[in-house]
Amino acid sequence: MKTIRKSILILVTFIIFLIFCICHSETIIVHIIDYSKLFITKIFPANFLFYILSSLLIEYGIIQVFGYLLHINTSSFYVFLLSLISGFPSGAKYTKELLEKHLIDEIEANQIIQFSHFPNPLFIMGVVAPVLKDSSLASKILISLIFSNLILLLLSKKKGQKFELKEKIPVPCFSKTLSKAIYQAFNTLILIYGTSLFFYLISFFITQSFSFSSILFVLISGFFDLTKGVFSTTILADTFLQAYLILFFISFGGISIHMQVITILAGTNISYKKFFKGRIGGTLLSWMIFTILFFY
Repeated sequence: MKTIRKSILILVTFIIFLIFCICHSETIIVHIIDYSKLFITKIFPANFLFYILSSLLIEYGIIQVFGYLLHINTSSFYVFLLSLISGFPSGAKYTKELLEKHLIDEIEANQIIQFSHFPNPLFIMGVVAPVLKDSSLASKILISLIFSNLILLLLSKKKGQKFELKEKIPVPCFSKTLSKAIYQAFNTLILIYGTSLFFYLISFFITQSFSFSSILFVLISGFFDLTKGVFSTTILADTFLQAYLILFFISFGGISIHMQVITILAGTNISYKKFFKGRIGGTLLSWMIFTILFFY
């Protein structure tokens, strides 16, 4: 009975949403075009090349080589650095790839997923800074995010394992490896685009259908899609509150980000609950660090 009620509720909700889209078709099209421009000009260029290069590095044994040279387990730092450059949800993508290549075990994967959630630095300096009209404040947000995840990494870090190259690292066919990397990159970016756009429109539907106070409008926007949440903070007069909310949206992630992570981790034994736990801890730590940077 509960399943039937839930299905009916979802069905009715989406029928109402469909009617709303039909009645406001011109506005919906404008929003889709606007978000598509943002995706093409900001998100796609910042991530596409990094996704391809990271996949190639994994396939050609970068983890094994560094692990052997440094005599430590470099998997955690590899995902940390690559996800920092690429932005979310690349942390989930890289963790899944390492697990599938048997370069990490399930315990390590469930640790890494907790501290590999980063925005692309280009997003912070190219989108957040203009919104805040203060590049130094945007830099403090980025520093807070980096150090909060670094603390989580150090708290969960296992003792380094020595690597022994008993066999030569196989050299895969470059054309096949490149084709696979491009295919995976496009799949991930299409997932990001589709889920982000969907929840972007859902938040627009809710905020247009009901009347909310300024702060509640911002919270609802960021809850569904962090990009819309970031831009919606411009209606707030308090810069400190604006920066805090942007930091929350980015550190915790909107529903669209969480859906992307759930989809990427599907079919693996990497726990979404671990990711969720990491986002709670990371958000609290980033708030603390940002407060210190802001006042001191």
